[in-house]
Amino acid sequence: MNWLKLISSVFALCLVVSASAQSGKNPYYSHTDNKVLNVTDAQWEKILPAGVYEIAREKGTERAYTGKYWDNHKKGNYYCGVCGHPLYSSTAKFDSHTGWPSFYEPLNANSVKYNTDNEMGMVRTEVVCARCGSHLGHVFDDGPARTHKRYCMDGNVLDFEAAK
Repeated sequence: MNWLKLISSVFALCLVVSASAQSGKNPYYSHTDNKVLNVTDAQWEKILPAGVYEIAREKGTERAYTGKYWDNHKKGNYYCGVCGHPLYSSTAKFDSHTGWPSFYEPLNANSVKYNTDNEMGMVRTEVVCARCGSHLGHVFDDGPARTHKRYCMDGNVLDFEAAK
C-alpha cells in the first residue's frame, strides 16, 4: 500500500511541476494587461506549443470537430491562447454546426482586429487578437439575427475560464 501511495504522490508532483512550467513559459500571458505586444514570430516559436504556433502565427486551421471548445457549453469567457487577452463571452457562443467554436460578437470592440485574407482563392475577413496579432479564425456574414456575424474561431488558440 505504501508503494502505491508513493507512486501516486510522485505522479501528482510531476503534474504540478509540469503545469507550473507551462504557465511560466509564456511571460506575455495575462488576462488583465491590454498593452499591444510587439513580439516576433521567432520569439513566439520558442514559447508556444507547435500546434498553437502553427495556427496563431502561420494562419493554420485545425480540422473541424477536433479543436478545444467546439462543443463547450459551460458559461464563462474565452481568451487568446497566446497572450490571454479577453475575446468572447459564452453568452455570444452558438452552435454553427461547423465543428469550430462560433460567436456572434466579440467581448468588446478592443478584443479583436480584422485583416483582409486573400488566401485559398477567396477574399475573407481574418480575425486576429487585438493584443498580440495572433490569427484566431475568420468572420462571416451568416450568423444569427442579432448581428448576422459568425466568428468562426480555431479552438486550439483559445483558452476558457468558467464563470464562478
